[in-house]
Amino acid sequence: MIVSLPTPPTLSPLNAPTLRTFPNGLTVIAERLPVEATTLNIWLRAGSAVESDDINGIAHFLEHIIFKGSDRLPAGAFEREIERRGAITNAATSQDYTHYYITCAPKDFAELAPLQVELLLNPSMEANAFDRERMVVLEEIRRSHDNPNRRNFTRLMELAFDRLPYRRPVLGTADVVEDLTPGQMRQFHRRWYQPHNITAVAVGNLPEEDLIATVAESFRTAWRNEAQEFPPLNLDRRPEMPFTGVDRREFVDPSLQQARLSLVWRVPGMMDIDETYPLDILSSILGRGRTGRLVRELREEKGLVSRASVANISHQLQGLFVVSAQLPSENIEAVEAAIVRHICAFANEPVQPQEIDRVRTQVANRFVFANEAPSDRANLYGYYQSTLGELDPALQYPQKIRNLEAEDLQAAARKYLSPEAYGVVIVRPQELH
Repeated sequence: MIVSLPTPPTLSPLNAPTLRTFPNGLTVIAERLPVEATTLNIWLRAGSAVESDDINGIAHFLEHIIFKGSDRLPAGAFEREIERRGAITNAATSQDYTHYYITCAPKDFAELAPLQVELLLNPSMEANAFDRERMVVLEEIRRSHDNPNRRNFTRLMELAFDRLPYRRPVLGTADVVEDLTPGQMRQFHRRWYQPHNITAVAVGNLPEEDLIATVAESFRTAWRNEAQEFPPLNLDRRPEMPFTGVDRREFVDPSLQQARLSLVWRVPGMMDIDETYPLDILSSILGRGRTGRLVRELREEKGLVSRASVANISHQLQGLFVVSAQLPSENIEAVEAAIVRHICAFANEPVQPQEIDRVRTQVANRFVFANEAPSDRANLYGYYQSTLGELDPALQYPQKIRNLEAEDLQAAARKYLSPEAYGVVIVRPQELH
């Protein structure tokens, strides 16, 4: 199946992206851009959210193992070819996906793409390499524990999610990772690294048909397994209910010089994407630059915080609206009250047209400017296709934002941002006596 998607004027590509689905379920998206670089970005719907507690961290661990070679490609051979051509490769694991990418000169794409796909589909998982890489992953887990921002994020996720797997760390825990076996990883790989679970995005200065043909042939050549059917996972994918009151948790962190304050609301995620757009605007009104309402009042005018930020985080199953501040401990109560007051204002007072116009332009343009390079565009398409199973929301985002009016923002605030029901994480530095 080939779908030619409409070209949105705000993205101005050389051609609209072309999406092709093959009989084995593999989805390939291609777009030609007039720059001397080409990216292959491969997305799998296999992040930490599909793990069970007893294998938490295996998706990220597998990301590491993928680069340790296959039976046809010895360990290190891929990296040597990448370096010889001045290309770039990397990978990332999140809650909802894992993705791998290379960026290279267009003339090298036909040679490097098959190597990436070979590693992806046929990792050797040799025992010695598995044990060596386990130590690398365990060190990464230890470093995350040493990072106060990572520790604070973990506390926030544990408060925000009672049931959904987003409460677990993507890296896993040391206790679980220490016990993972190559057999468990092979089983995880067989289940999730199947063509029907993969979106491959190729963007760069080559004809779209050439990009598609190279990617499709790479998968055809590398695939050496029979398609398998697996029983469905018994996952509870229902969003969590909103907070019913103020759920407050406090900690002491001796490594901090200033306190951290975070307020969080449970809001819709990507599965309810139309509900996320006004929340994106509200987060920018509060926290974008020096003109953001919270930043202007709490940092620029009153000096109550050294840093303030607002984010509308959209996971696949559920999102979080998070307001965070770094501040002296004695200002915590006043800052929390100010945040709640601003949240109340959204519900009670329509945002003025000039402020909406400014922020709508900021949000839409930031989205466009961040998706101009081939790697950026490949990330955009891969994320939306793997998360939602469609590209239209990626192409329509700027226009969706520009269509929002004051009543849309007010309705979203009243529906999702209660000033009387939210989560609070407070982390104080160790008091000196």
